[in-house]
Amino acid sequence: MRILFTDLDNTLIYSYKHAIGSAKRCAEIYQGREISFLTEKSFRLLIRVQKLALIVPVTTRTVGQYARVNLGIQTPAYALACNGGVLLANGREDVSWFLESQKLIAGCREQLALGKRLMEGDRNRCFEVRDIRGLFLFTKSERPKESAEFLKEGLDGELVDVFWNGGKVYIVPKALNKGAAVRRLCDRLRPELTAAAGDSVFDVPMIRAADFGIAPEGLCGELGEGERVTYVREGEVFAEEMLEWVAAKCAVTQPLSGRLDAP
Repeated sequence: MRILFTDLDNTLIYSYKHAIGSAKRCAEIYQGREISFLTEKSFRLLIRVQKLALIVPVTTRTVGQYARVNLGIQTPAYALACNGGVLLANGREDVSWFLESQKLIAGCREQLALGKRLMEGDRNRCFEVRDIRGLFLFTKSERPKESAEFLKEGLDGELVDVFWNGGKVYIVPKALNKGAAVRRLCDRLRPELTAAAGDSVFDVPMIRAADFGIAPEGLCGELGEGERVTYVREGEVFAEEMLEWVAAKCAVTQPLSGRLDAP
């Protein structure tokens, strides 16, 4: 069994704010509006990749937000939501997985409670503070970098991470990251080979946990050089380049490594 662990937003699908060309199809409808899309080329490549590997979406989205996404392919047998804290198996939540996730972050409860108070008192906050299933915290800020620095100063960096992505700000237990989720699921499924693709710092642990990874060039500073990670050049539609590379490599028996622009 080969597995492709893949982030969703800005890795497979893109919001209406992103220019990905006119050859695209709707991947998400919210309150009657089409808000996320994938390119037609990505759709065709997804169909090809699904025949070669098990596709496992790994996302910070909640279960409800994930349920809105329709890639147009067969529903993935497994999906990891809430940054890996929730496992969906054939569309149903795995209760034992969630209970295990809660145990993993038990030592971070006080930090999450403190983080919530700090978020609520942040002068730059422009959105409600959301507690995602007791697993991590989320809000939005008018100055996300400043908010993240403020939160880091008040929290224990040994127990929790503070991330900002666009205008979004997160407080996440270190034990609850996408890399840990990938390792947990691999312990169950025992794949022969794994790949991971993502576009943000949330995805770095997942890419490190896989046999090989695929990321935009902008993450090279986080992941470093080496044959394990393939980097997609800036300016390309990441989803298309990533899926095309995975499809080509999964179709042969050679090791899945190398740079996208290698001869």
